[in-house]
Amino acid sequence: MHTKESLVQDLKQLNINSKGTLLVHSSYKSIGKVKGGPETVLDSLSAYMKDGLLVLPTHTWDYITKDDPVFDVNESPSNVGMLTEKFRHRANVFRSEHPTHSVAALGKDAELFTEGEYRHDTPCARESVWGKLVDRDAQILLIGVDLTRNTFIHGIEEWVDTPGRMTESHEDLYSVLHTGEKVHVPSRRHSGSHASEHYWKVDGILMEEGAMRKGTFGDADVRIIDARKTADLLTELLLKKPDLFSDNEPLADEWRYYLQNKRSES
Repeated sequence: MHTKESLVQDLKQLNINSKGTLLVHSSYKSIGKVKGGPETVLDSLSAYMKDGLLVLPTHTWDYITKDDPVFDVNESPSNVGMLTEKFRHRANVFRSEHPTHSVAALGKDAELFTEGEYRHDTPCARESVWGKLVDRDAQILLIGVDLTRNTFIHGIEEWVDTPGRMTESHEDLYSVLHTGEKVHVPSRRHSGSHASEHYWKVDGILMEEGAMRKGTFGDADVRIIDARKTADLLTELLLKKPDLFSDNEPLADEWRYYLQNKRSES
């Protein structure tokens, strides 16, 4: 059975930067039996990152829509897993106020990191928390889930304006802020043939280019992603091949050769 101490040791072996910024996507069940349950998992992450910034998604895109348009930062539950919902209720955790793609953060600069997110009219704007992951040289830890659950790649697609990935029109959504004020947040949404289900295609190339590595946390297989390297690499690919994630076929070798040639030229 896993304990807080054993899970902290797993994080050390994964060489996570404990003084940096860490975003965690997770499947609690994948970790196996844990003494103390999900709270112990959160305790281990929080303890390891006590000198850094720990971030978990607390998204509400599944149910905050034009038909149910009001997000309440204090009341609206996360729709992306047990750990995220429990984390947002913890002491000293700050939740951002974006109506569909909020995050919760604990630690260094948590309040500053999360503030003002309701001002963005897309889920993952470059100026939002998702772009800040690049600016802060963050790491992304995928616990028991693969790249298809990595919201950060949605952000990269937004930043390069991938055709068909965003709705043209805005929905009239609203956020109830920490102050209690209700603000109008006209919002575009992600769209486009379930592109995220095709993100697995770049698993190999991220490994080959040193943007991702793998390990274990408890019983779970994990991926550790370098946000800056991943953004640079996928930006390069998406600018050359905007339809990269439009089908479910493996990545063609020509794109590996392209990146290898780019690297040898630099």
